[in-house]
Amino acid sequence: MLPSLFLHTLVFCSYILCSSAKETITSNSSISDGEGDSLVSPGKEFELGFFTPNGSSNTRRYLGIWYYGSNPQTVVWVANRDKPLLDDSGVFVVGEDGNLKILNGNGESFWSTNLKAVPSGYTKAKLKDTGNLVLFNEEQESQSESIIWESFHNPTDTFLPGMRMDENMVLTSWKSFDDPAPGNFTFQIDQERVNQFIIWKRTTRYWKSGVSGKFIGPDGMPSAMPSAISFFLSNFTTVVLHNESMPHLTSSLYSDTRMIISFSGQIQYFKWDSGKIWSVIWAEPRDKCSIYNACGNFGSCNSNNDLMCKCLPGFAPSSPANWNNQDYSDGCTRNSRICNKKAKIDTFLSLNMMEVGNPDSQFNAKDEMECKFECLSNCQCQAYSYEEPDNMQQGGSRFAACWIWLEDLNNIQEEYEGGRNLNVRLPVSDVESSRRSCETCGTNLIPYPLSTGPKCGDAMYLNFHCNISSGEVTFDVPSSTYRVTSISPETRKFIIQTNDANDCKAGNSGDDLFRFKQPSPFHVTSRCTADEVEIGWDPPLEPTCSSPTDCKDWPNSTCNGTSNGKKRCLCNTNFRWDNLSVNCTE
Repeated sequence: MLPSLFLHTLVFCSYILCSSAKETITSNSSISDGEGDSLVSPGKEFELGFFTPNGSSNTRRYLGIWYYGSNPQTVVWVANRDKPLLDDSGVFVVGEDGNLKILNGNGESFWSTNLKAVPSGYTKAKLKDTGNLVLFNEEQESQSESIIWESFHNPTDTFLPGMRMDENMVLTSWKSFDDPAPGNFTFQIDQERVNQFIIWKRTTRYWKSGVSGKFIGPDGMPSAMPSAISFFLSNFTTVVLHNESMPHLTSSLYSDTRMIISFSGQIQYFKWDSGKIWSVIWAEPRDKCSIYNACGNFGSCNSNNDLMCKCLPGFAPSSPANWNNQDYSDGCTRNSRICNKKAKIDTFLSLNMMEVGNPDSQFNAKDEMECKFECLSNCQCQAYSYEEPDNMQQGGSRFAACWIWLEDLNNIQEEYEGGRNLNVRLPVSDVESSRRSCETCGTNLIPYPLSTGPKCGDAMYLNFHCNISSGEVTFDVPSSTYRVTSISPETRKFIIQTNDANDCKAGNSGDDLFRFKQPSPFHVTSRCTADEVEIGWDPPLEPTCSSPTDCKDWPNSTCNGTSNGKKRCLCNTNFRWDNLSVNCTE
């Protein structure tokens, strides 16, 4: 019986040795991949060892730190992220020079702390319950320990409680879901602005806090990340103004939390919830319009639309070819100069529910007229926004505020809940209403012959409605009303949103679904997606008229009767009606 018990004990111990957990490693010990070794923090919060990421090929092995017992494995730090081992011969050691190293079976180095001068003494590494891997140097005579390296100062893609985001810290995303190599995105402090953060996509600004937000935050300062997130990133050192919506913040509220920069470029804040899963509490950019200057300067973004970008009225794509290929980075340019002494005085395009990049200046104005004239008196002024003191957020000035933009407008979003009124400066000629074209509706141009009312456009095309408060355009047909997402005068087409996938029909077969009144100038085109339908319009006939003054917007025409008794602006002798340019041409 005794030999049998000894044999079972020996077998059991061999399994323990094959997967042994240690608290520290020194020059006399190591972590071996082939033996299944690992470092475990004293309270069994975190574990360090060799792993294969997210079910990828077993030929790639990395040394990393993950939450102890997590399933699926939640990795928070990777050492040899850009140089994986290709077998299980890897060992993690304290080298003779005092550096932490990863070596393969041939002694080749795959990673090192690369400290140039390690103090003489006894060196050891320990994994703390915070998830921080710390390399200590212990003086033999004084028995004192000093930290000479720690993973919290050398992060990969994850930020944990106890870390502090300073000007030297950079989080770098994984390359993909199963490849921890350095990816395209980094998260760090914005060196250009105090207490702000930025995501870079290689060398391009991808997201900035305090820019892709409202002008003014609850404390009267330019808005940034939520105060709770900034408090977390500062290692609980920033001063947070408390109010009814912001409870008193303490570090204890942040247990079981982490922040990562994902391989897709999103900064995500997670908390371990009662359902035993990691829940995303906050993330940016939250949608495609939250990306930094997604539509370029003077381009307006709407995340509800498939084609998310359009130029503001009075502007055109800077690079039409790129714009048509949905590359909006070049933005839009003005059709006409502002502050042109040869033209009429400039006017303003009033836009509601708008978000825009931070203004260049602010002052207290007596009323909106003072704010408007302040902009008109400066040829550099591109736009202004005015807000009465009663509407100011808590903590703001008791005076009316006037914000002025001197540089090109960027980070523009429309139909933004909680957004503000924005007045964009334009030459009168660019937005002047006439019988030829209806007034702009928010960021939407209503080109002739489309009509939103009896005093503009062509009556045959009076199927549109403008919601002045929101700037939203709708298309009305007998069967329903649809939201218009874009209008293209050049192609004579517009796009509507529909919740019924059956509305998305190719060719003219969709006309019956919308029950256009016949004869109708509208017809469904071949372009459609699951929730958007493109509709084209036929070129118009000569415009109707009742007196000669009705034809003033159509040069070389005269109001005359036609064979069916209707009066139209018919072209004069030697001119003919061109229904594509909507003019009388020679």
